[in-house]
Amino acid sequence: MTNALPLPEFTHERVEVITGRRSGLLVAVALHSSVLGPALGGARLWTYPSWTDALGDALRLSAAMTLKNAAAGLDAGGGKSVIGLPEGTVLDPDRRRAAFLDLGDAVDSLGGLYRTAEDVGSTTDDMLVVSERTPHVVGLPDAVGGSGEPAGPTSLGVYASLVATLERAVGTGDVAGRRITIAGLGQVGGRLAERLATENAVLTVTDVNPAKRALAVELGAAWVEPSEAHLISADVFVPAGIGGVLTDEVIDALDARAVCGPANNPLADRSGADRLAARGILYAPDFVVNAGGVIYLDLVAKERGSIDEIMARVAEIGDTVRRVFDEAATRGVTPLAAAEGLAAERLAAGTGRAVLV
Repeated sequence: MTNALPLPEFTHERVEVITGRRSGLLVAVALHSSVLGPALGGARLWTYPSWTDALGDALRLSAAMTLKNAAAGLDAGGGKSVIGLPEGTVLDPDRRRAAFLDLGDAVDSLGGLYRTAEDVGSTTDDMLVVSERTPHVVGLPDAVGGSGEPAGPTSLGVYASLVATLERAVGTGDVAGRRITIAGLGQVGGRLAERLATENAVLTVTDVNPAKRALAVELGAAWVEPSEAHLISADVFVPAGIGGVLTDEVIDALDARAVCGPANNPLADRSGADRLAARGILYAPDFVVNAGGVIYLDLVAKERGSIDEIMARVAEIGDTVRRVFDEAATRGVTPLAAAEGLAAERLAAGTGRAVLV
């Protein structure tokens, strides 16, 4: 079978790829960098055309986590894990449990250099299963004294980023009357849509799950098919689902003044940042915008402040986005290049919050 995407360049410290002895499923744990401390990144449960696609996703996502954690000012490196499901696979409860026990063993084999958490396709309850095999897991359910679901903090960071993006793109951060298209109504996109609706934004929404249309009706938002979302005239286009949606074709047809959303790796190719800039579309880099969840999980796990203090830190993501836009304008580069440069500077320093605080 032909791979959907080529494997990225290998720049990782360590990668474990196993066939789970209980589940029989591929489990990949990618440690990209521990320069700033033990890596932190979620565990994705997803369907892939082949095992190399699952591995490639782990490699790409873990590299993005290095940038995210560095730009967020965390003393944490970048890592990610993936449980790959062959196409057509439906997990029953027993096999799902087996898969996360297998993940726990794989995470534990790295000896604390990588901490996992929930991600796309996984839950805090799944992380409780992982904790049976390793202590190197965060974001356990509230019921057992864990930090719980991080989608709320992630959504707060996205909202703060969107306000900063509107300020730069249209001259004001007031969302009332602004046309915002949200592509993806999962845990983060749904929360964001609900907040924007209460603040009288003009919303257009979509999701690959047609059942999400009920939320559009509840919020008084317009609904479009996923393939048409980028064609709707908007002040901000918010990719909030799967990555890779901003292909050259989509960017060329995109009818928006700015892009700001929580989806990981929304650019199908890094050159998409230049393509957006050439069209005059402002781009807020995803790994800055969506860092609220990882900030929350890391700081709660390390007991660095009260919940209110940690959430205030999450809200500061908006200031980081403003700083990225300022740096991009000063240097004459794209916001993506500016954000990567700021993260690289902190990584080169090796430790501390020297750049983005």
